[in-house]
Amino acid sequence: MRKTKAKKRPLLPDPKFNDQLVTRFVNNLMKDGKKSIAFKIFYDALDIVETKKENQEKTSLEIWKDALENVMPHVEVRSRRVGGANFQIPMPIRPDRKISMAMKWLIKYSRDRNEKSMSQKLAAEIIAAAKEEGAAVKKKTDTHRMAEANKAFSHFKF
Repeated sequence: MRKTKAKKRPLLPDPKFNDQLVTRFVNNLMKDGKKSIAFKIFYDALDIVETKKENQEKTSLEIWKDALENVMPHVEVRSRRVGGANFQIPMPIRPDRKISMAMKWLIKYSRDRNEKSMSQKLAAEIIAAAKEEGAAVKKKTDTHRMAEANKAFSHFKF
């Protein structure tokens, strides 16, 4: 690559939990630059998780982090052209990309749910992902299954 890599911008931690991961999630959740609304949706979702949780010794933030951990993929398939044919080659994922994929999947499948408000949708998906069920976790297992099926082509690595 000719161009230099872009520098990582430091993220400010969120006001309530003082956690950079929360800010990163809210930045993904945000639409049209409306960050305060995104923060409100996230905090309301965590309040709903707090009321619905079964495990009393964990906080809603810990449940959210568990959900994120359960959605994180470890391998993905990448297309590579070898001798005129395209192969799906399984590749390990960088830690930074794991987190961003998990966040995007959690938000995407939250938006597809049938609850009334976005905070209720997000809370339901967080609870489901913490129990290792739900659409976001299914996406992770599908990704892993695809990588497992194409393990024979792993010798074509980049």
